[in-house]
Amino acid sequence: MKDAFGAPQSLLILGGTSEIGLATARRLITRRTRTVFLAGRPCEQLEAAAESLRTIGALVTTVPFDALDPASHEVALGKVFTEGDVDMVLLAFGVLGDQARDEQDPLAAVHVTQVNYTGAVSAALVSAAALQAQGHGSLVVLSSVAAERPRRANFIYGSSKAGLDAFCQGLSDAMHGSGVHVMTVRPGFVHTRMTEGRPATPLASTPDEVAAAIELGLRRRSTTIWVPGTLRLVMAAVRHLPRPVFRRLPV
Repeated sequence: MKDAFGAPQSLLILGGTSEIGLATARRLITRRTRTVFLAGRPCEQLEAAAESLRTIGALVTTVPFDALDPASHEVALGKVFTEGDVDMVLLAFGVLGDQARDEQDPLAAVHVTQVNYTGAVSAALVSAAALQAQGHGSLVVLSSVAAERPRRANFIYGSSKAGLDAFCQGLSDAMHGSGVHVMTVRPGFVHTRMTEGRPATPLASTPDEVAAAIELGLRRRSTTIWVPGTLRLVMAAVRHLPRPVFRRLPV
């Protein structure tokens, strides 16, 4: 169960090698989190991530999980919940893709949408149902500022996140009153391996800054958070720009 300050004592990260996910785990472990499940494809990187969290005091278990195999999600995640209550599920997996290449390769574009949307919808529904069955818990989903208005430069990725974002808003409403808290996280550009080599946009952040925002959002029981918060105002303006003006922007 969460403590009196809303800090989770148990955490399941879907996308166990995610830099944002691991930064969040480290931050929560310094508070009250003691049990962590890292779900992802079995690999050395997943085991190394688990060991890094063990060194700071957490009991960590790795869980085989494949976002591209929705048929396996109920069994794979169900095994975690049979171990005991899970206070927080963080859905942190996703791929950025390569817009120029993916436009020329429909199968590559489909791969982006299958990971970011189809796989995420499946994992979120399975997790939400398990949290609802236990009567409490938070489901935190990493969306993106790109979901607000997909840009020419990344509309395949942006559209997949837009679909996920809309899904999460509806799921939050569906879970209202059930004891399950659903929170959507909309970061801007985050300095991670996924964005390495790409020019940073204004208001860029780090995994640790996203983790701090997630912790604050948990305490406040927020349904949607922006990282940094200033992006809420920026994207409100961008969202309402006339299309002819938006098309002329260097984005």
